Amino acid sequence: MATITLEKTNVPVKLPEGLSEEKLLGFSPFNNWVATLTRSLSLQHTHPAHPFHADPYSLRAITIQSFDLFGRPPRQRLGFLKLVAEITNGAGASLPGAVFLRGPSVAILVVLVPDDGEGERYVVLTVQPRIPAGSLAFVELPAGMVDEGGTFVGAAAQEIKEELGLEIPASELRCLSDLVATTTVPTGGKIDGVGVEGDRKKEEGQDQSQDQGQADENLPLAMYPSPGGCDEHIPIFMYERRVPRETLKEWSGKLTGLRDEGEMITLKLIRMRDLWKEGARDAKCLAAVALWEGLRREGKI
Repeated sequence: MATITLEKTNVPVKLPEGLSEEKLLGFSPFNNWVATLTRSLSLQHTHPAHPFHADPYSLRAITIQSFDLFGRPPRQRLGFLKLVAEITNGAGASLPGAVFLRGPSVAILVVLVPDDGEGERYVVLTVQPRIPAGSLAFVELPAGMVDEGGTFVGAAAQEIKEELGLEIPASELRCLSDLVATTTVPTGGKIDGVGVEGDRKKEEGQDQSQDQGQADENLPLAMYPSPGGCDEHIPIFMYERRVPRETLKEWSGKLTGLRDEGEMITLKLIRMRDLWKEGARDAKCLAAVALWEGLRREGKI
């Protein structure tokens, strides 16, 4: 295995055969992961209340175990990366460091409201093979990866077009994850002049310094479906429109997806009130339900 050294951190990285330094350093998920982890590790030193302040951990080395390429030669690019990070402290204790890097994705809550005045909301789900889950008919919220150099909102609009056959301007999408930021009261913050979060934590005996350290990590405001092993994070977008009731019947059971890329998708329409049950296996569905209901209570949507 070849070994390179990361310029800013001086951390050695072992590369498997076939993976060049150029390809690795051109892979945004790897660069973003290193930058985020480096920042988080630095907080151990700057925050005295950090649980690891007395004996901080350091990133000692990275071993790339395997990788997958997307596309065809000569334009192949990194798609997935499996690595092990060696993170230890002065006492020799280590943190779990097995990591699967794939980068961010987007999920879209598409809500249809029949124009006959009944007011019942319907959600569009996809049913498709998900081999990692061992399923040929996995029910989930429409979702897709964000391409290199792409934007979250652009990826969301593209996925709606590809998976649902619905073309809408990206400007009409709302990011529920971003809207959460407008409802969050920082530690020690105030609502209408009253200290809410900070006062509550004082009453409960919680350490505000630790919360501040978590905020300083600058993690994306998105849902992490499996942070114990994967870097993937998913902001939840929403699009709502009124449609003729006949359209609902046309969409239910419709076949969609990019067939030449192996996407075999069937659409499923359900009542919004049943989303938590129909999508109980899908973290994106459950996150969408929680965000949608919470933001409605806050009057944000």
